[in-house]
Amino acid sequence: FPNSLLKATEVADILNISLPMAYRLIQIGEIRAVQIGKGRRVRLQDLCEYIESNLTNKPEGNES
Repeated sequence: FPNSLLKATEVADILNISLPMAYRLIQIGEIRAVQIGKGRRVRLQDLCEYIESNLTNKPEGNES
């Protein structure tokens, strides 16, 4: 499902971080989330965008 909604536990597993760290990243808005009732879910595309925006080695452009 391209528009899958992930729970914080799934975000933590994918990023290989602790659950409290995943909750914090979602809470402070580092990772965009959808509010559903009292809970929050992360769209897969938003998680991918977070990962892309935090790459440390940017691809090199064509240098001539």
